[in-house]
Amino acid sequence: MSEAVPGDVVRLTLPDGSVREVQAGTTGAAVAASIGPRLVKDALAVKLDGVVLDLSRPLVKSGPFEVVTPKHPDALDLYRHSTAHLTANAVKRLFPNVKIGIGPAIENGYYYDFDPGKAFTPEDLERIEAEMRTIIAENNPVERLEMPKAEAVAVFEAQADHLKVEIASAIPEGDTVSCYRQKDFVDLCRGPHVPSTGKLGVFKLTHTAGAYWKGDERNPMLQRIYGASFLSQKELDEHLHRLEQAKARDHRKLGKELGLFLFHPWAPASPFFLPKGATVYNLLVAYMRELYVKYGYQEVVTPQVFDADLFKKSGHYQNYKENMYFTEIDEREFGVKPMNCPGHFLMYASQAFSYRDLPVRYADFGRLHRYERSGVTQGLTRVRTFCQDDSHIFVALDQMAEEMDRFISLIDEVYTTFGFTGVRVGLGTRPEKYMGEIANWDKAEAALAEAFKRRGRDFFVNAGDGAFYGPKLDFQVTDAIGRAWQLGTLQVDFANPENFDLEYTGEDGAKHRPVVLHRAVLGSLERFFGILIEHTGGNFPLWLAPEQVRVVPVSEKFNEYGREVEAKLLAEGFRAAIDLRNEKLGAKIRNGEMEKVPALLVVGEKERVAGTVSLRLHGSGDAGSRSLDALIAEMNEVAASRATAWTTAPAAAH
Repeated sequence: MSEAVPGDVVRLTLPDGSVREVQAGTTGAAVAASIGPRLVKDALAVKLDGVVLDLSRPLVKSGPFEVVTPKHPDALDLYRHSTAHLTANAVKRLFPNVKIGIGPAIENGYYYDFDPGKAFTPEDLERIEAEMRTIIAENNPVERLEMPKAEAVAVFEAQADHLKVEIASAIPEGDTVSCYRQKDFVDLCRGPHVPSTGKLGVFKLTHTAGAYWKGDERNPMLQRIYGASFLSQKELDEHLHRLEQAKARDHRKLGKELGLFLFHPWAPASPFFLPKGATVYNLLVAYMRELYVKYGYQEVVTPQVFDADLFKKSGHYQNYKENMYFTEIDEREFGVKPMNCPGHFLMYASQAFSYRDLPVRYADFGRLHRYERSGVTQGLTRVRTFCQDDSHIFVALDQMAEEMDRFISLIDEVYTTFGFTGVRVGLGTRPEKYMGEIANWDKAEAALAEAFKRRGRDFFVNAGDGAFYGPKLDFQVTDAIGRAWQLGTLQVDFANPENFDLEYTGEDGAKHRPVVLHRAVLGSLERFFGILIEHTGGNFPLWLAPEQVRVVPVSEKFNEYGREVEAKLLAEGFRAAIDLRNEKLGAKIRNGEMEKVPALLVVGEKERVAGTVSLRLHGSGDAGSRSLDALIAEMNEVAASRATAWTTAPAAAH
């Protein structure tokens, strides 16, 4: 739709279908005022033909028109980005020599990058937040300024803001540059923004972090201030409460407190699993192996290091080289595998398969290595060495839909076991860098979408987020405090069967290409372990707890009976221990609670005489007395069911 010139009339179609005709150049604020005085009071911006504009912008074309109020879907990002500018305004007032970078809206708030010369302190954040509230009280108009590129560069050179000069200098010659001014502060920005600082106010500066300028580790390290921002105080309070919960559940904190894992600078971003952590890790693997039998997978073991030619053939060398480790052996370049798929392709290609053999499902817990920059590694959730519950399924084209259904059944069973609810599915479509024919991509994307439609399940589209060899389904779960995590994936691959000349003999006796489905359920075991710690708060269910039960003698006089109880539990296959320390009973119980042992068995004179134990369940206290045989039967039942919580009847029922 072409732009009008002054004097022309533009036709604005309102949400109710009515049309308003105004002179070209009329501002969005004027149109909002003509609709109603209350509307202009609540207005933050307008939206014309799908584009959000400042209230002060002149309207120069016809199209659908909306007033953006706090209830509008576009209001939140606008509000958050304007609050980021408010933060920069306050920083420049308090610290005039600080250089300003960029400040986008993000999930739950925003951030702004600064070059302060020194790290901001918690006291600095308090001062900045107070100054932000002062600027809000001033209710300064937020004005859009448009100027030639050279003028914008001069503005920020005069402010000695070299980061802004760099951004402005990169704008193409001839483009009009927009800046925003709020009283004493000018920032380079495309906009839009709220009309005045008085429209803001629901925010909280949460923390700072180091961040490379433009995300490039070759650039200077800046200080990033993060802020939480919402349209209502209630939403902000709920978010801050979730942050406190997340802090208490942080897997790095709990991993140390519970003795699960550690890191060492001599093996950066590579976890060491301590005995308790290794127990949980191995139980996760054992659980998946049990399901592999049920769902028809065959486990394989493949090498760690391959000739680089393999990765050239698979496309990893061309598309993933910067994330791989390489070495030279016998004057040949070798790579440490970042993924299992190329080895599985070699394994499949070395054998002859017919249509009767398909699907072939290879599962592999092999260790993988990927280079992650030190600035993005984080606890167990972003590491350089890990294993996946990884599988590659070789199917005929007409088997693909059924195999996808089988996979969805598997993933539903696993996520239910771990108590994950609210599973969302994203369909990742063809990215800019891809292998294979577009027709095959379209066919695969349609098949993935159909797999969920058949089950009446919804999905959302992640445009351009497919793997380089094919589209994918990504499964997001919601944890106990409402956070979303991407776990499982199912990826369709038409390209590598061609690259590796993979074949099977069809019913017609001719050679055909299989389709490869790459899939994972938990994903990286390391990452899943970290997520599970945070989801459970370290309170692992009985079947997964590294120490399932601890015997607690009331005093040294009952240690012998306690050892008998422990020995019987161990003989029954339970992960049991006994607390023989010369401590008071209360201290032993507190210690067991802190270490999140699911069951504490208190034994004293009464229990020794009766041959019973007094059961205390973690987090819920006294669960009454049991005979040891009854307790063992109950524990077997709870563990076998893989219940997420152990609930028990009153002692009188036993």
